[in-house]
Amino acid sequence: MDRTVENYQHRALAAGRWRTMTLSEQLANIGSEFGRAAKRKEKGDREKEMKAFERGLELLDLSIQDAPAKKAEHPGVFRELLRLREVMCDYFVGENEYKTDRAFIERYFYDFAVCARR
Repeated sequence: MDRTVENYQHRALAAGRWRTMTLSEQLANIGSEFGRAAKRKEKGDREKEMKAFERGLELLDLSIQDAPAKKAEHPGVFRELLRLREVMCDYFVGENEYKTDRAFIERYFYDFAVCARR
């Protein structure tokens, strides 16, 4: 996770804007990327699936780095984000031992998207 800002696809977010967002806003953005990846997975478009997955993983890693700052307001956030990373990696590049599917991804992130819009 030790990267320079220039190595990120989301350079402006990596430069500090990500840390100004609420956890709900962060997870809504992460969910958008993983949702795109899941759609591409269903369509068999591996190249676009992997690009969206990598963008989602990059945002998730930014949230993991930011988790200590949000710990007081959201106890357990670090553990939850690491668990989410494990499940997403398992679904997109692993054996899908958790039996994740697109519907699960959409359900998981839906409430964060609604909350972020308020």
